[in-house]
Amino acid sequence: MVSAAHFRALHHGRAPGDPLVLPGPWDAVSARVLADAGFPALATPSAAVAASLGYEDGRTPADEMFAAVARIVRSVDVPVSADLESGYGLPAGELVARVLETGAVGINLEDSGPGKALVEPQRQADRLAEIRAEAGDALFVNARVDTFLLGTADPGPAIERARLYVAAGADCVYPISAPEEALPRLRREITGPINAMASPGAPGAPAPGRLGRLGVTRVTFGDGLLPHAFDALRECARALRG
Repeated sequence: MVSAAHFRALHHGRAPGDPLVLPGPWDAVSARVLADAGFPALATPSAAVAASLGYEDGRTPADEMFAAVARIVRSVDVPVSADLESGYGLPAGELVARVLETGAVGINLEDSGPGKALVEPQRQADRLAEIRAEAGDALFVNARVDTFLLGTADPGPAIERARLYVAAGADCVYPISAPEEALPRLRREITGPINAMASPGAPGAPAPGRLGRLGVTRVTFGDGLLPHAFDALRECARALRG
């Protein structure tokens, strides 16, 4: 049986250039493909799950997202972390209970809310502390930091938020869209694992190994794998149409 402790251990003791690579399934079938390929754990991307359910990113009803995560977890025997956007406005206790019901051992939470406005840093840290208190060690908490995503080039605000989130109990911080040149400073000034996003197949995009050498602990892909599946299906459809 997979556990948060096993998932947490995958983030520690990693060699430079060997980050934990967590591809993102959007349904049970894609999860099985990725698990069968040998990845030790998976991380669902909310945007890809939304697309698979027929919603725009950020518009998936909470019940449908939890159900989709449960189907993914059921289909594989590796740990699964669930991207649950900013938590759907659920109180910490209810959010933790519903995540654990799906069988997921990790959670990814954003620090921007409706309209993509950043949540005040201490307020987000307090929410993370509540989630940690409710979950104990049963969930790995990945705290996303959206400052770069929302246009702040200075790493300072991301570092400030990351430190608060780690102090509140986050297992890992995720300064999404951080530029390559900012990663060494983030590594120096943030304690604990750091998550970065890669773009598979994008021209000039750094490979996971390079991100690891720059100080990244784990690499996720957002919804970046989904277009490759679409492209393959599109080519097959064209061939069938002759």
